[in-house]
Amino acid sequence: MQQENNIMLKDSEWNVIDGEPCRVIDFTPMALVQNGEVVAPDITTPYASVTLECKKISNKVKGFVTHKVDFTNLWTAFKERGISDNEEVIIIWSIKHYKNIYKFSSLFLPRMWVMICHKGAFEIMVDPDCKPELKGEARAKAMMPIVDWKPEVME
Repeated sequence: MQQENNIMLKDSEWNVIDGEPCRVIDFTPMALVQNGEVVAPDITTPYASVTLECKKISNKVKGFVTHKVDFTNLWTAFKERGISDNEEVIIIWSIKHYKNIYKFSSLFLPRMWVMICHKGAFEIMVDPDCKPELKGEARAKAMMPIVDWKPEVME
C-alpha cells in the first residue's frame, strides 16, 4: 500500500500504517519540553514531525505529531534518554488498539507506542525471513524494546 503524498497529518492519512511498526529515521521537534511542560509555538503548529520507514509504504514518509502525549514520549526517547548507535526507535501508530473502555472516546487520545529497541529489531519485526536462525524466545527477545512508552489507553 502506498501513501501518495508522503505526508501524514490527519488520522485518515496515518491509517495506512495503523498497527504497523515503523522505524523513526528523524525526529524534528517544533515544540519543547521545559520543566515537564510542553511549550508549543502556537495552537495550530504540530508539536513535531517524524520521518518514518514503514513496510507498507515504499518510500520514507513524514508524519506530523499532533498529540501532546505522543510528542512528550518521542521527546523523552530522543532528547532526554537519547539513542545510541546500536539502538533504533520504532513507533506503532494506532487507533484500533485502545482498551475497550476508551474505544468510543478515541478522538482525543494518544496514538503512538514509542519503543527504543536494539538496532535490527525493525527488520525482524517486519520481515519473517530476516535472521531465520532466531527462533522462539530468542526471536522475541531480539524484537523486545529496551525501553518503551505505551499510552495507558492502549492494549
